[in-house]
Amino acid sequence: MAREPIPDDLREFILGYIDSIAQLEALLLLRRNPSTSWNAGSVAQRLYISEGEATELLTRLNDDGFLSVSEGSYRFGPQSAEQRQMADRVADAYAHHLIPITNMIHSKPRRIREFSDAFKFRRDRS
Repeated sequence: MAREPIPDDLREFILGYIDSIAQLEALLLLRRNPSTSWNAGSVAQRLYISEGEATELLTRLNDDGFLSVSEGSYRFGPQSAEQRQMADRVADAYAHHLIPITNMIHSKPRRIREFSDAFKFRRDRS
């Protein structure tokens, strides 16, 4: 039997944190350019999406701890070494297993993220 191309922990990460291909592409774009500050407009232009969609993606990635934000500019800045490692692994897996990862994201139920968010404990960001 063929080995599954996406390890279980990476599959769980993708299903738990990535809601769309555009969100994945935004994460990977900022990861590739960690010293560059991006705003919603520049991400939208680079990914061929609306500025509103880019704002939502960047907000979600920031809320999940993958980005840092200052005055509307975002940079790749995971809050933990584990998040950085998972982002690196996703980038590698996406480069080698584009179709399985794309299919996984597209087959994800649309409302699963909102349901799973109800069970996440987030620290207060005041």
